[in-house]
Amino acid sequence: MAKFFQILSILFILIFIGNTPIFAQELIQDNNNGMIVRISEIEVYPDYLEEYLKFAKEVAFESVKNEKGVVSIYPMSVIKDNTRIKILEIYKNQDAYKKHIESSHFKKYKEGTLHMVKHLDLVDTYQLCPENFNKIFKKSK
Repeated sequence: MAKFFQILSILFILIFIGNTPIFAQELIQDNNNGMIVRISEIEVYPDYLEEYLKFAKEVAFESVKNEKGVVSIYPMSVIKDNTRIKILEIYKNQDAYKKHIESSHFKKYKEGTLHMVKHLDLVDTYQLCPENFNKIFKKSK
């Protein structure tokens, strides 16, 4: 009987741990009215910085201009260390994000910069003051 409870406990833990990302994604989606709000934290090898910045500017411009579901692709360079790039990414919904990563300009960026990136961390967030969102991002309407 003790063996049964041990196996049952392990199964419960595996099921719970296995679903944690789903719960986290649902929490993010619920708090953002279905939007994806992310900060990409990128570290670029110094030798490739200028070339990387050209790619980043191009994909940001093309994405916001041509993709209705992309609210923001806003790359920024950290003043204290310009090889560290932060990108504020906001997509109207999961479908908009999927379309974005399938776009030719994103694929060009991803494939062209893969060897330039030393570190990448995608930080999903949720809004603390959603009332300000439409004031800041007019494209979100």
